Amino acid sequence: MQDPVDDAVLVERAKVDPNAFGLLYERYIDKIYSYVYYRTGNYHDAEDLTAKVFYQAMNHLPRFVQRGLPFSSWLYRIAHNMVANWYRDRSRRKLVSLDRLGPVSHPRGDLLLQQVTKDERRVALAAAIRCLPAERQELLILKFVQQLPNAQIGQIMGRSEGAIKSLYHRTLLTLRQELGDLSI
Repeated sequence: MQDPVDDAVLVERAKVDPNAFGLLYERYIDKIYSYVYYRTGNYHDAEDLTAKVFYQAMNHLPRFVQRGLPFSSWLYRIAHNMVANWYRDRSRRKLVSLDRLGPVSHPRGDLLLQQVTKDERRVALAAAIRCLPAERQELLILKFVQQLPNAQIGQIMGRSEGAIKSLYHRTLLTLRQELGDLSI
């Protein structure tokens, strides 16, 4: 985890010098991209949304106020909102089944998905996680992929640390019940 004091100094510099924002970008691009990718499941969309996150952050940086929380929490909150808007926009579009377009000669699967399918337990776990509500999926991504502490997850998701612990516990119980006898 980055030192928040260093972030605070960089943020203040970036408010007056847009070139200094590049240091913040380099520090957090991989983490924000990873978060967005795991929420969308598509690297093209993840790239687009990540770019929008940093564009919005750069534009709103002059209004950013240090409140003792890590700068990354603010970025994750922007990313959270971008992904929520992305899902809302997608739900408004009419989807056309690829089956109606005809057979595809060389289907390309996501490399990550191909690796996961090699292990039956991981497949079952991934399927169970996909069935969870979006906020529980987000919690698992922030906890296990991004490895953020509960307090920061709470700030990103707009909940107290206690509410995050409770949601995490309920999520694990749901997964355990869903997976039944599989030992993970």
